[in-house]
Amino acid sequence: MTAKESFGEYIKKLREEYKLPLRKVASVLDIDPSTLSKIERGERTANKEMLPLLAELFNEDKKTLSIILFSDKVAYQILGEENPDEILKVAEKKIQYLKNKNLKQGSFDLK
Repeated sequence: MTAKESFGEYIKKLREEYKLPLRKVASVLDIDPSTLSKIERGERTANKEMLPLLAELFNEDKKTLSIILFSDKVAYQILGEENPDEILKVAEKKIQYLKNKNLKQGSFDLK
């Protein structure tokens, strides 16, 4: 995994390494092969419910897949904004603040 590799590109690489056709992986995910193809090309986004299935299928760490998926979502969300680096720095501080706030309140539910 590299920071330059999108979630879709990573999944496609794994699928090809395992020599699995698109239709087989799509079947495991219970989606249409054309949907998986769009995910691999970056035209659609995967959802977090797919992560455990993909982790098991490709013997990958779910945490790694999650990091790639959600970093894509964040990157695409702020890509066109001014000062994306500053946005990320502030967001990181806000995440820490919210974690601490929720821990102090005794409810850590970020669903």
